[in-house]
Amino acid sequence: MNQFLRQIQAADDELLVGNVILYPTDTVWGIGCDAENAQAVRKIYKIKEREESKSMILLVADKQMLMRYVKQLPENFDELVAQQERPTTYVLSEPQNLPKEIIAEDGTVAIRITDDEFCHRLIRHSGRPLVSTSANISGEPAPKTFADVSEVIKERVDFVVNWRRDDEMASQPSRIVKLSPDGQQTVLRD
Repeated sequence: MNQFLRQIQAADDELLVGNVILYPTDTVWGIGCDAENAQAVRKIYKIKEREESKSMILLVADKQMLMRYVKQLPENFDELVAQQERPTTYVLSEPQNLPKEIIAEDGTVAIRITDDEFCHRLIRHSGRPLVSTSANISGEPAPKTFADVSEVIKERVDFVVNWRRDDEMASQPSRIVKLSPDGQQTVLRD
């Protein structure tokens, strides 16, 4: 088994027992857990020193997985996804099959279909969405590379993925777009 697959298996083993991982995403380095595990989600809030009223993003592998967690998608959803030029997180109404810790106060959930090979394979392997929040203490800058992740964060998580740690290309957080049930878009972060 090659290094990439060993890291997928190791990260999945951690997720299965409710642990929190530090991992590379299609945007910035993230802290994550099994999105269906409420206890693990609460652990992330503690690690980040973040108010529980601030919701977090979920990563899914594809539209089919996304549809397990929202009751309905706008009719133009496929068209919107096809048009995106960079990683885009969608804030959607009527979440389902998720712990309350993931759902925002306004009853929405933020979900991104990931294009990142590591995240995609990990999510496929586990069969569940992955929480994705920037690997920083709340209020501090999001780490653009692994080298930017603070030692405090590295010490607080249960497992640090050993993949793409040497990447030096700085990345940025995802674009966030709120979609109403009729497909109207409101850009929350560009």
